[in-house]
Amino acid sequence: MRAETARPGLKSGMVPAPNLLAFAFASLLLIAVPGPSVLFVIGRTLALGRRGGLLSVLGNALGELVQIAAVALGVGVVLAQSVVLFSVVKFAGAAYLLYLGIQAIRHRGRGPTAADPTRPASTVRILREGFIVGATNPKSIVFFVAVLPQFVDYPAGGIPFQLATLGALFLLIALVSDSGWAMIAGTARRWFASSPRRIAALGTTGGVMMIGLGGTLALVGSAPDLQPGK
Repeated sequence: MRAETARPGLKSGMVPAPNLLAFAFASLLLIAVPGPSVLFVIGRTLALGRRGGLLSVLGNALGELVQIAAVALGVGVVLAQSVVLFSVVKFAGAAYLLYLGIQAIRHRGRGPTAADPTRPASTVRILREGFIVGATNPKSIVFFVAVLPQFVDYPAGGIPFQLATLGALFLLIALVSDSGWAMIAGTARRWFASSPRRIAALGTTGGVMMIGLGGTLALVGSAPDLQPGK
């Protein structure tokens, strides 16, 4: 959706308002349907609680911020078009999700509950884990490479800045949406927290979700279709 109405000689370097609105609407449609990021957040929240879910949302967004910077600088195109590089990132991200899922199952029932809020998981560790997942999500890499340029006003100049602006808008919408999912999952977890057996089952569920997500992302091709769901 490239703007073709920019007047000659004017290079604002800004994304036109109609393009921003169209991109915001498209992002809302994409994010509204649960995808890998949502499943990751729900799985983490079930395993670690609401605090862990919200920190995972923030870490995931910081990881995707790296992807957006790479796309704005032109690195993202090289990564998405290189089978070897894309495969390395894809399998690294999938393997890490499998690791997190296995850890959640191994330590099910050991996390803080409403009755035992002691020894919460490290903030830095949760942020780091979310960051790695966000930075190595192959579907978001392809989305940013394929979709962001369609909303850039090329005659206006400042292409990297426009790409970064669109990416920041997407992340803002995703942060709000994913945080909402974390709050919902956190509420459900608190309801089950009165029973150690139930909280262990929730930890197992969260781990299984992350393992399934890791397996799914491992099957993503070098140019996956952009299905709804982030």
